[in-house]
Amino acid sequence: MNKSKSWLAAACAALSLAGAAPALAAYPGAPVKFVVGFSPGSTIDSVARIVGDALAARTGQSFVVENKTGANGMIAARTVAQAEPDGYTILISNSSSITVNPLLYKDLGYHPLKDFEPVTTVVAVPFVLTINPGNSRMQAVDSVQDLVAMARRNPGSVSYGSAGNGNLMHLAGAQLATMADVQMLHVPCRGAAPMEAGLLANEVDFGFDTLSGVPLIKAGKLKALAVSTKERWHDLPDVPAVAELGYPEFDISFWVGVFAPAGTPPEVVASLNQAIADAAADPQVRQRLAAQGRPATQSPQAFRAKIADELKQNQALIQRANIKID
Repeated sequence: MNKSKSWLAAACAALSLAGAAPALAAYPGAPVKFVVGFSPGSTIDSVARIVGDALAARTGQSFVVENKTGANGMIAARTVAQAEPDGYTILISNSSSITVNPLLYKDLGYHPLKDFEPVTTVVAVPFVLTINPGNSRMQAVDSVQDLVAMARRNPGSVSYGSAGNGNLMHLAGAQLATMADVQMLHVPCRGAAPMEAGLLANEVDFGFDTLSGVPLIKAGKLKALAVSTKERWHDLPDVPAVAELGYPEFDISFWVGVFAPAGTPPEVVASLNQAIADAAADPQVRQRLAAQGRPATQSPQAFRAKIADELKQNQALIQRANIKID
């Protein structure tokens, strides 16, 4: 038995011993749906497709990505929270939908820890503070310091885009404004790709983009002023971290993770976790994932603990930045 099939055999054996139903014993015995709350071309969507391709090659089953965009990933999360807990409807989410939305929205429709079985993280991703060099408003902006100075001269008129209200892109912009003590205008979009389109169309002045914007940066269509993590990003070595520029406590990033509905058999969660970890260790798959962020898988237990910790950290950030959703 080759290594690529070993996780299936282990899952089947474990399920049989547990007295699982025949449909689960053959998991995956049918196509698996990956539900993504953000637009095609976004980091979350790209990671879902990379993982889906890798698992399909290993199992012989198809892994189909379904994009249910809007409400900062809440529509997709609700869909999976209400799905049958059989392992065939899986959420691929960013951290905003899981560790920010519950802190801002009253009628969320799901609880981040009660309604899901965390499976694993896949990648950790920095944001890149970008502007459009072709935007006439931004001609004199060559650095974060220039951007802050512009906002100070024009209170409330310098705008930043995000992937939605309460998204970590939103929190990153609000955190910069708070730390710099300036007023900036937040413009929510329906995902990272629409936010990039807004930058290119001069509809917003700047944004904390995902790594999907790196090709546009290298092509000169967007200009990177800083990265959001305390360490520089290896693919943009000349771009400083915000923390280097007078804001030493600035450190914001997000992860892309995998979730099953609550009640999914532990054996299915464990086998899916192992399959994704094995795929992420494959050099070719890892190279594709590295274009989206730092590959980082972990156990379901460690992932659950990480979510609980981040909920506490983000609550403190939201209170400091005084972010409220009407």
